[in-house]
Amino acid sequence: MNQPASTDQTIRFAEKMLELLEEGRFVATYKFAVLLALMDLCFEKNASSGLAPESITTRQLAEKTIEIYWPHTVDYHSISAVLRQNTRRQAEIPAAILKFRRQNAPDPSIPLHRARASAANEYERLLRSVEWTLVEMPLPRLQTIGLSRDTFIYEINWDESVRYRDLKEHFDNNIRFKPGVADHLIQLNGLLRPLIHKKWASMVARINKLPESRLEDFLFGTERISSARIRGSLWEIQDRQCFYCEDRIPKPARGEVDHFIPWSRYPDNGIENLVVAHRRCNGDKRDFLAAAGHVENWTRRFAAPGESSEYAQLARVTQWERDPDKTKSAARSLYLRLSPEARLWSNGKIFVHPDFHRLQAALCT
Repeated sequence: MNQPASTDQTIRFAEKMLELLEEGRFVATYKFAVLLALMDLCFEKNASSGLAPESITTRQLAEKTIEIYWPHTVDYHSISAVLRQNTRRQAEIPAAILKFRRQNAPDPSIPLHRARASAANEYERLLRSVEWTLVEMPLPRLQTIGLSRDTFIYEINWDESVRYRDLKEHFDNNIRFKPGVADHLIQLNGLLRPLIHKKWASMVARINKLPESRLEDFLFGTERISSARIRGSLWEIQDRQCFYCEDRIPKPARGEVDHFIPWSRYPDNGIENLVVAHRRCNGDKRDFLAAAGHVENWTRRFAAPGESSEYAQLARVTQWERDPDKTKSAARSLYLRLSPEARLWSNGKIFVHPDFHRLQAALCT
């Protein structure tokens, strides 16, 4: 089982990742997508104790890759077209997602989870296609710097010679993380994610001959789904109070919907990750992680079983995205790997150190 990595090991891994990101021998954005997907899956697939996963599957990677590319497959405003993600024609994965989207979710505001539910058979075909593309191309080639291959992130049981027929029988679809790597990816998330976003946006800007300044927000900003339609219901569930200071919010329009786990740390629009707060409190918290007391209050929403919680009912009525296990798993990954010297937002301009006993009790039950 993967054990937490030492600081020296994490630094050496970070240095290799920087070398990999500087490598210019690629023509599509797959490298960035796979790295982000691997990082996200490390957040989502950890054990209830908080230990990082030892492996993931190519199917899980394909699901996450589709999720990452989904917001990219709508028209970019300045060119009224979908951005190319390959130096030549459109890359295969975004092209396949775009085809699925045009056939099954032509309204650009439709989120992936709704398109997936309404066109399950078509989504399954898309998933198999994306999985095969990942198996055939980026996964065997990703860990190459210059002419040298260094499997420092993961090991797989195939190479570039794999053929589609190989998937039909006895194919080992596991991507096995090297010892300590899943933990490295979680610990380095705050550094690697913005760097990957910047390099990805820079590459898309070059390919499409566009200024880079607004591309990053388009590609990776909070998914363009208005939270106005659920703000009032969240406000009611919270007894018309600000989630953080617990003072009264006189009406829904006076509150703002905040991602409890900040979007910049881990992108999650799931309904359990959304809270209503005063504009002042939301502005003070910004992209900081909240202190243990807020975490304890937040995790109470996971206590009601299954579909009986108020959040499950609201998600069902509004067709809002929901995956409480994934949301709580991401919180464990973030909080249980904090340094004792980390600063968590409490209120106003006040920050406190992590109370690991309280965090462990709240997140691992």
